[in-house]
Amino acid sequence: MDVIFQLGEASVGAVRERLPDPPSYSAVRTMLGYLEQKGLLKHRRVGIKHVYRPTQSTETVRRSALKHLLQTFYRQSPAAAVASILEIASSDLTEDELRKIEQLIERAKKEGQ
Repeated sequence: MDVIFQLGEASVGAVRERLPDPPSYSAVRTMLGYLEQKGLLKHRRVGIKHVYRPTQSTETVRRSALKHLLQTFYRQSPAAAVASILEIASSDLTEDELRKIEQLIERAKKEGQ
């Protein structure tokens, strides 16, 4: 999905070219077909190739993936997920990023009251 979001649309070969240590052509084709069955991709034919494009915005897919991550690994606890992110990335956060996180926390406090 990441490669297709980067390119806007892509064939199986184009996806393989962008993957580090790419799996076989048929493995990539199978995965793209699976993503299409799930409704995340659509394809059109260009000659003999299928060219895939996303059906949803990056933001929509990102939110869905994050929701799944919260359910699967954090027992629906945003606090636990944020704590993990901050433990991993705290030394890399810029002042602007820290300010944005603080603003989001303040907004969440206001909305929760």
